[in-house]
Amino acid sequence: MADFLKIAGIPRQELIRLLDATSKNVPIAEGKAPNRTSLNGRVIANLFFEDSTRTRCSFETAVHRLGGQVFNLTPSGSSLNKGETLVDTARNIECMGVAAIVVRCAISGGAQMIADGVKCPVINAGDGRHEHPTQGLLDVSTLIEEFGPLEDRTIAIVGDITNSRVARSTTHALSTLGAHVRLVGPPTLVSKSFERITQGPGSVSTMTNLDTALEGVDAVMMLRVQFERAAGGAISSDYRQMFGLTPERITRLAPHVVILHPGPINRGIEIDDRVADDPKRSRILRQVTHGVAARMAVLEDLIAN
Repeated sequence: MADFLKIAGIPRQELIRLLDATSKNVPIAEGKAPNRTSLNGRVIANLFFEDSTRTRCSFETAVHRLGGQVFNLTPSGSSLNKGETLVDTARNIECMGVAAIVVRCAISGGAQMIADGVKCPVINAGDGRHEHPTQGLLDVSTLIEEFGPLEDRTIAIVGDITNSRVARSTTHALSTLGAHVRLVGPPTLVSKSFERITQGPGSVSTMTNLDTALEGVDAVMMLRVQFERAAGGAISSDYRQMFGLTPERITRLAPHVVILHPGPINRGIEIDDRVADDPKRSRILRQVTHGVAARMAVLEDLIAN
């Protein structure tokens, strides 16, 4: 791959190869195996024009684990505040000799715009409502660690589907691997059109009743309501009652079912404290570890190899 911009359209074997690399990186991400030197002497530019904790820090950590160096650019410290375009900013950064650009922005398709304007590899760290491909990798990697092959497994993704680039990328990845995805949320935040993103042998369905959707699942990934994208106006005051993952709801799940969340968590809205912190079911912090491993895999694939 020249760039890593989306999961949609990635061939199954290519996705499996990246997932295998991610799995092998987990001990390094945990600090239990020695760092590698595949990015020795390379500088990676993190252009994060939207707020981020997990994604930005995990990319930084991934670069360091591979022996490289990284710097971060945010809107408040850049010429974007003076009217410079996203692409011009990236072109200027490229001229400093960086080996790759990691970009997060509010513009759907913004990562592609940058990739079209520069020659170095570009990694999409989330662009608008489009995709968040490394999040899709880490979500699926976390599930594979739990269950092995995901063919015929059923995964419910619940919440603000409309605004979620995570839901799009993870659904593409899961369906490519043969899993059955249930996208669940209020009618204002989930549409039948999402069923068309199926690729591969898996399936995608949309549902508006959480209790029905939880029947027979193997994993549940909760999503926050993205108030910054005006989603707050699309939910009612009984959102937690209708779509929140509560302790009472998880008592009805089979013992093997695990809980995921890409973060940040809105505790008491889409997920309760006791569920998010459940030591037997929650894999939310495990996702963070797999995030470092997945971003290491992508960086090495694009640069070191």
